[in-house]
Amino acid sequence: MAVLVGSRAYQMVSISTIESLKMLALSVVWGSWIVIRNVASRVFKPLLLNDGGHGNNKNVVADKAISLATIRDRPPPCLSTTVYGTHSYVKVKGVKLHYVECGDPDGTIALLLHGFPSCWISWHHQIPTLSKYFRVIAVDLKGFGDSDKPSARKSYRVENLVNELAVFLSLLGVDGRNKCHVIGHDLGALLGWYLVHLCPMFVSKFVAISCPHPNVHWEYLPPSSFFNKNWICFSQLPYLPEMDALQSDLKIINQCYQHLYKTKKSDDLSYIDAYKYAFSRTVDWTGAINYFRNLPFYRIEPRSNNDSLNKEEHMLQVPCLLIIGNNDVSVNIASFIKSTEFLKTSTVRIIDNASHFPHQEQPKVVNELLTSYLVCVKVVQKVLQPQNSGGFVERMKDLVSSTVQYGTTLKDSMQISISPITANT
Repeated sequence: MAVLVGSRAYQMVSISTIESLKMLALSVVWGSWIVIRNVASRVFKPLLLNDGGHGNNKNVVADKAISLATIRDRPPPCLSTTVYGTHSYVKVKGVKLHYVECGDPDGTIALLLHGFPSCWISWHHQIPTLSKYFRVIAVDLKGFGDSDKPSARKSYRVENLVNELAVFLSLLGVDGRNKCHVIGHDLGALLGWYLVHLCPMFVSKFVAISCPHPNVHWEYLPPSSFFNKNWICFSQLPYLPEMDALQSDLKIINQCYQHLYKTKKSDDLSYIDAYKYAFSRTVDWTGAINYFRNLPFYRIEPRSNNDSLNKEEHMLQVPCLLIIGNNDVSVNIASFIKSTEFLKTSTVRIIDNASHFPHQEQPKVVNELLTSYLVCVKVVQKVLQPQNSGGFVERMKDLVSSTVQYGTTLKDSMQISISPITANT
């Protein structure tokens, strides 16, 4: 493995040449299969539908229309509204980043990193709650949403992405004394893992939703995931993945956000429109897919040559909360347990009745979990003042009241630390 970049404790390394060549070879195989499948579908599907009847001819025309992506030239209101905060832009190393800010401008920053295929609006359930306690920054990652979308693959190398995020945080006022919390989902969490390893001095606590540690993520991808190893290999090819994503009026968005369709609520359907608007052009996919043309080739290792990863000094010192839905078919629960081996202090929480988007499917549960984990609970014990009247009984009543109040707070604090799976070494 070649050393690329690192921090004082960790270094980022590339996978072996043999593994890289194997992935590229598989990309050709799966790319060929996708092309053959699409050609066969276009040739034989009209023949199967067309039996000579005029009614079926209409179905063929309709089917062809469905295969074309709908032109979307106006953003849905939810993307431009100021209900969730102020829309701002900042240029970082020549790249324009769009973000939505909400909360106390002098408060601790909570940086929200969305997944794939998504944008800042995926945090619409969390922004109002977290903004009560933090200065929330929901950013469109480079290549997504209203941020710049460089087409060059090298622009999405991990070292570039992490450096840009670090500069972005510095511009917001984050430093070694004023740390921030980082909350990531899916691809955003994967990027967050690299950030907390390479720039731990900026991060107070890290929350990874639906994404295990990058050293185990790629090996544990289940076949049931839409973005499984086969798709990762396919994404290495130029142009074809983008063309495939635009098929059938962005069918890929429908597949990813099935939980929004199930509710049949107008608000949820509007968010699907927002995602389709954000990915309605080829350029919208190129930047996003470029993450997968880079990240699978990187791993994180301690700088020490000692192989004993279980030693405390080789573990990530930043406290981490790992969240996964119990019905998530896109990641393996075992990979979350394996991830705790790299962490000094970690908590794994499994959300019931949730799949790959627990923060959208069970927002109340996830919001309560986030606030209890990130917000510092201050235990204030009542100080008894001398009283001239009331006697012994009244003073005992005050003491019992004070003890009950303290006990409740202590109980809440204990519940924050205790979870189904906790690893503290």
